Amino acid sequence: MEIVIPLLRRIANLCRKEFLAVLKDPRSRAILIVPALVQSMLFGYAATYELSNVPYAVLDRSHSAASAELLAKLDGGGIFHRIASVQSQSQVETLIDTQKVLLVLHFPPDFERALYEGRAAPLQLILDGRNSNTAGSAASHVGAVAGDFNRSWRERHGGAAPPLQVETRAWYNPNLETRWNLMPGLIAALSMLQTLLLTALSVAREREQGTFDQLLVTPLTPAEIMAGKALPPVCIGLLQSTIILLVTRYWFGVPMAGSAPAIYMGLTLFTIACVGVGLSISALSANMQQAMLYTFVLVMPMMLLSGLTTPVRNMPQLLQWLTMANPLRFAIDMVQRIYLEGVGLGTVWPDLVPLLIIATLTLPLAAWLFRNRLV
Repeated sequence: MEIVIPLLRRIANLCRKEFLAVLKDPRSRAILIVPALVQSMLFGYAATYELSNVPYAVLDRSHSAASAELLAKLDGGGIFHRIASVQSQSQVETLIDTQKVLLVLHFPPDFERALYEGRAAPLQLILDGRNSNTAGSAASHVGAVAGDFNRSWRERHGGAAPPLQVETRAWYNPNLETRWNLMPGLIAALSMLQTLLLTALSVAREREQGTFDQLLVTPLTPAEIMAGKALPPVCIGLLQSTIILLVTRYWFGVPMAGSAPAIYMGLTLFTIACVGVGLSISALSANMQQAMLYTFVLVMPMMLLSGLTTPVRNMPQLLQWLTMANPLRFAIDMVQRIYLEGVGLGTVWPDLVPLLIIATLTLPLAAWLFRNRLV
C-alpha cells in the first residue's frame, strides 16, 4: 500500500492535468459533446436506405377497374405518391429526364382483359436508373405490391392459387429499418474518432508546446505517463458513447434488448484498445500536425473495414484478414448484438478476445515507444 497509494496519486495528478488541458477552453468543451450529438443526428436522419417518398406517374391506357385497384394498393402503402397521370410517351420522357418522378407505370389497353382470360397481363415499369440503388428498391416494392394484387385477384376470380407462399420475418429488426442497424454501430464508431484524435494529440501537443521535457524530469515513469495520458481519453470516449446511446434509445426510439452494463464493459475494452493505438501514434509523431495526419489516414480504412455499412463477409479475403487488426470491427458487432439481440458477454466473447489482444499489444508498444523515442 505504501507504494500503490503514491503511484495512484501521481497518475491521478497527471489525469487531472490532462482533463484541465482539454476542458479549460470553452471551444474544446464544446468539441467533446457537440460533434457526437450532431453526427449521430445526421447519420440517424440522412444515412438511410429506406424508401419513404417515391414520386411516380401513371400512363394508364386500360382505364379499368383492375388498374385502378392496383394503383390503390400502391398509393395506400404510404411510400409511393402519384404526382401525374400522363397521356403519351413523350410526357413520360419529360418527367423522367427532369427527375420529377422516379418511376412511371404503363398499363396497356388489354391489361384487364388479359387478367380475365388467365393470360399474363403486361405491366411496364419505367425507372430512372441514374440512382440505381433507389431505383432497384422502388422496383422491388412495386413487385411486392403486384404480387399481392395477383394473389387477391386469383382468390376473387377463381384463378389457380400459387402453389407455395414464402413468408419472411426478420429477427431483431422486424421493419428492416436502416436506422436500427446503423445507430447501435455508431455508439462505437463515432466515439472512436474523438478518442483516437485526443490520444494522438496528447503527447504531440506537449512536445510542440515545450512542456514534455518538464514532464520527463518529474518522478513519473514512462508507464505512469502512459497511464495518465490514457485514462482521460477513455473517460471522454465513454462519455461520447453515452451521448450517442441516449440519442439512439430516446430520440430515434431504437429499443435496447440487452443490458447497459454489458455494453459498457465491451465499450471500455474497445476504448482502451483505441487509446493504445492513439498513444502509439502520439509517440511516433513529432508535432500535432503529424499526429492529426496519421490519425486521419488511419481512421478512414478503419471505418471502411469495420462492417458498419458493408458486411465483412462480402469483402475480398485479403481485406477480411486486415479487419482482424481493426478494433472497430469487433466493437460494432459486439454493440449491435448486445443492443439489438439482447445477448450477454458470454455470447460475444469472440469479439472481446480480439479487443483484448489489440489492447495488450498496442499499450506495451506505446510504452516502448515512450521509452525509446521520447525519453
